[in-house]
Amino acid sequence: MDHTAVLALHDRDLRADARPDGPGTRVERAGGVVRQVGSPRDWNGVLWSDPDVADADAMIAEQMAFFRESGHGFEWKLYGHDRPADLGRRLRKAGFTPGPEETLMVAEAADLDLDAEPPVGVRLREVTDAAGVDLLVGVHEKAFGTDGSALRHRLLARLAAEPDTVVAVVALAGDAPVSAARMELVPGTGFAGLWGGGTVGGWRGRGLYRALVAHRARLAADHGYRYLQVDASSQSRPILERLGFTPLTTTTPYVHEP
Repeated sequence: MDHTAVLALHDRDLRADARPDGPGTRVERAGGVVRQVGSPRDWNGVLWSDPDVADADAMIAEQMAFFRESGHGFEWKLYGHDRPADLGRRLRKAGFTPGPEETLMVAEAADLDLDAEPPVGVRLREVTDAAGVDLLVGVHEKAFGTDGSALRHRLLARLAAEPDTVVAVVALAGDAPVSAARMELVPGTGFAGLWGGGTVGGWRGRGLYRALVAHRARLAADHGYRYLQVDASSQSRPILERLGFTPLTTTTPYVHEP
């Protein structure tokens, strides 16, 4: 894989030329940035910023003023190779709070080890309705300790309006949901994004994360997608590297609340 070329393709297809990630959102290009705008339960934020903008502080101020009018917070999704090189410092100075740094990892689906299966007694169920969404959200709330109402809203909306662009999977031990994940297929690009792989306590370390990655990778390949991309935490990065994913850069969410 040509890392530089794939990163440039990622920046073009998923950032500079981004499409809305749900039926209730829109992508706008203004003030040197590409941003997504939606309701408070949607993801709102800056996806890409023009590296040739002369005054980065003015660019930041313009976006803060725009989102202030909406009355809810937003995220500036900053990548390690973004310019200017001190953009993170400028965001902190403007009042943004950085979240945990993750690693952007990419793999070609054809190069991955896709033989991983869930442990004995566990089956994978694809999510297609509200009951399945509730199971997935319940796993995420237990695994990550966060409120899942926004995820429930976004996933239900996407399954209703654009079901061919999302794959959601729950791992069941008997009738008990023990792990879950989803994949977003981006039409018109070669990229499928893997998101939200989480496993409840007591079931970690049994290969469920690996099995869910392999399951989604097989589906991405079947749908004709060449690349899989993940924003990997420090816990998931070693697993993904063993599967064949390559780190390209870092990504950090800078969050601003009105």
